[in-house]
Amino acid sequence: MTNRYVYGIMNDDPVEFETDAVGGADRVYTVSHRRLNAVVSDIDTTDPEETDEDAQRHDDVLREIMDRDGGRAIVPMQFGMAFENDRALKNVLRGARPAFRRALNDIEGRVELGLKVVREEDAEVDDDAIEEAVAETLEPIAAQSVPNDLFSDRLVLNRSYLVDRDERERFDDAVAELEAEYDEDLMFRYTGPFAPYSFVDVKIGSQQ
Repeated sequence: MTNRYVYGIMNDDPVEFETDAVGGADRVYTVSHRRLNAVVSDIDTTDPEETDEDAQRHDDVLREIMDRDGGRAIVPMQFGMAFENDRALKNVLRGARPAFRRALNDIEGRVELGLKVVREEDAEVDDDAIEEAVAETLEPIAAQSVPNDLFSDRLVLNRSYLVDRDERERFDDAVAELEAEYDEDLMFRYTGPFAPYSFVDVKIGSQQ
């Protein structure tokens, strides 16, 4: 396993720990360039197949990093980012360093949370009024939010929120209040915390 599979980029101290990693690896560590640290494991390919098991391992590693030392910021990479060696990876870190620094600054001390509001079957609700009520309640608490696809005709709202860790309890309580207010007509599917995929836009190419 001479290639490097990348989970994400952080700027905290390097890490190393044993875990079930992508592609059968059992150790996660960091490859550093200046103050950037790529969280990686060894892998025997630069084009890994995205199985359900490895996708879960990818997310589990990100969650492990996010939960360390009271909460670390990490710019998550999409599944499948792998490089032939440390040199190729460091070249990418060097070239994308300003973009990574900006992204890390944006997500420092924050987590991504998701909310789907689903109309109960046969319920008649005013979608615009619901969206407005949710926005008035949650937007003042969140640092940022972005809409996601309404992939079902019963979805009234599907949105991701970037929330300060210190505001997490307040945000949880606000969602609970909304759920209690609309419990007869709507289902609230509240998920997270996740690595902030929805709030970073740093694209790098894998080296094959």
